[in-house]
Amino acid sequence: MPGSIQSIERAAAILRLLARGSGRLGVGDIAGALGLAKPTAHGILRTLHGVGFVAQDPATGKYQLGATLLHLGTSYLDANELRSRAINWADGLAARTGASVRIGTPAEAKVVVVHHVFRPDHTEQALEVGELLPAHATALGKVLLAYDTDLAAAVRASDLPSLTRRTIVDRATLARALAGVRRAGWAGDTEEFRPGEAGIAAPIRAHGGLVVGAIGISGPVDRLCDSQLRPRPALVADVLDAAHAVSRDLGAGH
Repeated sequence: MPGSIQSIERAAAILRLLARGSGRLGVGDIAGALGLAKPTAHGILRTLHGVGFVAQDPATGKYQLGATLLHLGTSYLDANELRSRAINWADGLAARTGASVRIGTPAEAKVVVVHHVFRPDHTEQALEVGELLPAHATALGKVLLAYDTDLAAAVRASDLPSLTRRTIVDRATLARALAGVRRAGWAGDTEEFRPGEAGIAAPIRAHGGLVVGAIGISGPVDRLCDSQLRPRPALVADVLDAAHAVSRDLGAGH
């Protein structure tokens, strides 16, 4: 049986030490408490800081647990924080595209809408926050299925109900569609969820590139798609730009 990896054991010990303390600790404090050389402790802390597991006070140089670590075990990312980081970008996306904007996260075998911006056309609309969407039949859902193994496993274990004549109900066809999502970095749906409605969505990523949600637009087919029922490239670019902006705010690529 393979032996343990010392650097990971030391990193875990540092995290336990910081979790136990009531305040911030310096490199010397951590090294002394764990019997490590200061350069060793500093190297591990630098790595943990890079992935958001520890935070460093710029004034004192001392360390404490980071926000990314605190979010582990809470369904990837607290929905309130995801919404607060995304709200300005979502509003801007709705204004640019004239479409409704939704942000979704996995919920068992479905997608739950955690933020919704109305179409800016002053028509009567219903707030969709908390609504559960079918993962296999929406752009938001296909993005999350492409990157979230737990959601994909849950959907594989359930039926693929036909909601319209264009809904993908064949698992092999869905698998090919999800491979295309991973290649392109975005997903679309055209009348797969509701007749006359289309959607475009892209992944929201956090530290390390982990997909924690999806942001997308939805609206009438003739507004979102061309005459061949393909999503309009300018709208795809708008959605990708918004997804990248939210991801940057969440620390993706840091």
